[in-house]
Amino acid sequence: MTLPRNTTVLIVGAGPTGLASALSLIHYGFKDFVIVDAVVEGDNSSRAIVVHAATLEALDMIGCGNELVSKGTKMTSVNFDTRTGALARLPFDSLEPYTRHPYALVIPQTFTEYVLGQKVANLGVTVHRPHKVVDMKVNTVDTDLADITFEDGQVVTTRYIIAADGARSTIRTIAGIGFVDPKDGLEHDSTTLVQLVPADVTFDNPKLNISNLSGVMSANTYFFSVPLPSTFNEYLSRKTGKFIEDRIVRIACGVPVGEGPVPQAPSKAYVQNLIDKFGPLYLSSDPSANPSGKGVCIKEVIWSSRVRTHSAIADTFFTRLPSGDSLKPAGAAILLVGDAAHIHSPVGGQGMNLGLRDAVFLGEVLAKHVKVTESKPLSEADQILTDFAAERRTRALEVIGFTKSLLSVGGTKDAVVAWWLPISKVTLRDWVLWMVGKVYYLRRRVMWNFSGLGRR
Repeated sequence: MTLPRNTTVLIVGAGPTGLASALSLIHYGFKDFVIVDAVVEGDNSSRAIVVHAATLEALDMIGCGNELVSKGTKMTSVNFDTRTGALARLPFDSLEPYTRHPYALVIPQTFTEYVLGQKVANLGVTVHRPHKVVDMKVNTVDTDLADITFEDGQVVTTRYIIAADGARSTIRTIAGIGFVDPKDGLEHDSTTLVQLVPADVTFDNPKLNISNLSGVMSANTYFFSVPLPSTFNEYLSRKTGKFIEDRIVRIACGVPVGEGPVPQAPSKAYVQNLIDKFGPLYLSSDPSANPSGKGVCIKEVIWSSRVRTHSAIADTFFTRLPSGDSLKPAGAAILLVGDAAHIHSPVGGQGMNLGLRDAVFLGEVLAKHVKVTESKPLSEADQILTDFAAERRTRALEVIGFTKSLLSVGGTKDAVVAWWLPISKVTLRDWVLWMVGKVYYLRRRVMWNFSGLGRR
């Protein structure tokens, strides 16, 4: 596909964050942009599965929230248990005074991407695929511009680059922006979890009752399961031609380092072993362990993967392309959003949410910046982008700290608290969770943090 030679804004990456950036720009009256992606189409794996209240409110601002809600399932509570008993039920209803979305929406990321992509297409925007960025230089004629070179030799000249190209961002790398773990004051060494297995599976018991998000806390790890909406089955049928009749369930299990490395695409047997070892007993394949007296086995693995639970954040979310010449001013503006700007543990379902909010809020700010540059010097106008980038980076640091805390709780080591308090850390953790479930203020505080309403 032939690319336009010139554009004011080039969006690199057409995942949920890149698509939301495009929709936000359109909402705020700006249409001079081009969006590209390196792959022919989006990945049909589900990856992230939750859209929280703060993100739905942001998407409402650009007219996208209701359509996503109609395709997903409203999760009304989060349940924490041990393998043998209940610990805490944390309902989202405590958010009712603060949002029109007092729930977490379960909708797989690939489905979210599809919905946003359809909306972009309906607005007349073409996603140019596959076009992979390989170079980026200051334009020799106008140093306020950048020439973006693609693998097929095509070049697009642009004034702004939105890097929505993921954790291995080519734009961020070429720009020379650092991307490291912000360890200061945020590192939690108590966890043994550095790897996680997510998988979408079906079970051989059609009457199995799995509702809302159910977490199982064990020594050194945690396990959770949540049913995916039936609309996802329909979506997969359209994309793959294969209809899956059974309810698809997302499971995820932290794998302690003592279990050894996780294979790249965990097999059915591997995932079943994790369920039997760390999951709730009612999902055990061993009839003697399952309370029903009958084993429950995985029928099919739709998708599985391995995830590292590390964190990283870009040194800055806004810069200008270095010219490489001290006598020449810097070039086009570069703005990082989503995984190109920050990554962290998937615990708590915060990653895609933060990226979508980055994108929605950037559209308004960028449209404002373009307008201001018509009457004010660039150095003065850039304060708009500097302030925005600083605020989004602060939010990202908060989310990274939050997810590290959650990971620390989930991966609590099986050891005593201290010599003067000879209680197992696991026992103490479970007692705290039980207390959270009993005290309204604590429940509300936890759900407020999950929702993102305090760190939009």
